[in-house]
Amino acid sequence: MVNLLSSGLYTSLQDLGRFGYRIIGVPWSGAMDRGSMKMVNSLVGNSAGSTVMEFTAAGPSLHFAQKTTIAISGGAFKPELNGESVPLNKAIKVPADSTLHLGKADSGVRGYLSVKGGFISEEIMGSSSFYHGITKKATLKKGDSLNFSTEKNSSLETITSAQKIDFSSSVIEVFKGPEYIFLSDSIQEQLERLTFTIGADSNRMAYLLEYDDAFYAEEILTAPVQPGTVQLTPSGKLLVLMRDSQTTGGYSRILQLTENAIDILSQKRAGEEVTFKISDLPFGIPV
Repeated sequence: MVNLLSSGLYTSLQDLGRFGYRIIGVPWSGAMDRGSMKMVNSLVGNSAGSTVMEFTAAGPSLHFAQKTTIAISGGAFKPELNGESVPLNKAIKVPADSTLHLGKADSGVRGYLSVKGGFISEEIMGSSSFYHGITKKATLKKGDSLNFSTEKNSSLETITSAQKIDFSSSVIEVFKGPEYIFLSDSIQEQLERLTFTIGADSNRMAYLLEYDDAFYAEEILTAPVQPGTVQLTPSGKLLVLMRDSQTTGGYSRILQLTENAIDILSQKRAGEEVTFKISDLPFGIPV
């Protein structure tokens, strides 16, 4: 059992998300940075989609009642186990009756903690990912207790390290969205030339990209959207939909992020800058 001594910021349980329910308006949800989630699961021998703990900017403090093996990845957090620093991107043996402080991130913004066997949480529509209105809670709180599958083998023959993920790139790779062709040549050129700043209101639903120049797009009939869809509003706002985004929208879908680009963007903080690298290939939005 794991007990939360403190909650950290926006700490939740996430997996790869819930699929097959977009037709009734249910978002995919799941880990914002899927690459880091898959890494921590791999390091402890879990399947890629096993449930992990996701935390933002400042991680929780946890008490482990029983021994296990964990891994931590994502942003540059400074975890301590029983008062001693422990590394990121490695499998770590945790003795029974241990305390883990996940600390704050020096860079990046989201961290991921896996436990061997995976956290046990109620599955709703095939996923344990927290989402307000679907799961009983949207975040974990101080005093919450979590269970995980007990290890049958409490030791690892070989504990390997994984290559640290580099989120320092400011280049966001995108494809052309369905309404890109309706933009003027001037706006198309600006999209690849301009530098965009992450807005303070960015969250799991969408990232706001701020810029000095002004360009606009007409509203469209409501159409499918998905995580990574870049919308240009009639008022000139540029929105990048993220894991908790709605399933349809009425703003022009001008670009679509690659999966890797969603991971990179999810680790960017308010005030950081990004640029687009636009592929010549069009990208369709699935229904």
